[in-house]
Amino acid sequence: MTHAAQSLGQILRSRASRSGGDPLLTWYGEAGARTELSVSSVENWVAKTVNLLEEADVGLGSRVRLEVTRDHPEHWMSLIWPLAVWEAGAVVDLSDATPDLVVTGPDGPRTATGTPGYACSLDAWARPLATLPSGMSDYTSEALAQPDAALPQPLPFDAPAWLTDDAAFTLADLSTASPIGTRVLAHPPDAWQAVSTWAAVVRGGGSLVMVASDDPAAAGRIAASERADVLP
Repeated sequence: MTHAAQSLGQILRSRASRSGGDPLLTWYGEAGARTELSVSSVENWVAKTVNLLEEADVGLGSRVRLEVTRDHPEHWMSLIWPLAVWEAGAVVDLSDATPDLVVTGPDGPRTATGTPGYACSLDAWARPLATLPSGMSDYTSEALAQPDAALPQPLPFDAPAWLTDDAAFTLADLSTASPIGTRVLAHPPDAWQAVSTWAAVVRGGGSLVMVASDDPAAAGRIAASERADVLP
């Protein structure tokens, strides 16, 4: 089976079995905080999140509003969630439609919908939130309580995977970008660009440095220290 026909989760598990200790995702926050996750660490977070979604009755046909990815596209937690949603057979839906589950940053949803959900602390070390937004559960606490292995039911390759009010993309659309097999640095302008770059790195066998700062000089310094090429 070619990478083009495999789910991102399948590719990730294959990479973890071969070179699980290799760095895959490095994040730099505005204040200089740095978090690095290996291939195995990312795979483990994805598996735990898939189990969390199953516990929340999210599966084929479910719609998950990833506000955390929309509002914080460069954060490492924001990149775990799309892979887990698709491995659970669900859809990332950023439209105005009412979702089955909402995932936010530490401040909770922009607009209350009455939908259950998880709030992500966005802490560099994934420490849980001290105070939870109303009606939300803490992502870190709930995910870490889950098993390390999941039984994914990946979203079909040609099914809608990413919805907005203006567009719909499939996992096939996501695979059209050239795979990235080197270490690269990015400051994505939006969620779709972040996820597209992330998918290209997972598929290509590369590694990704995500920076929150939009300062080109800072990005250049980080790229030099990480030995990464800056993406345009």
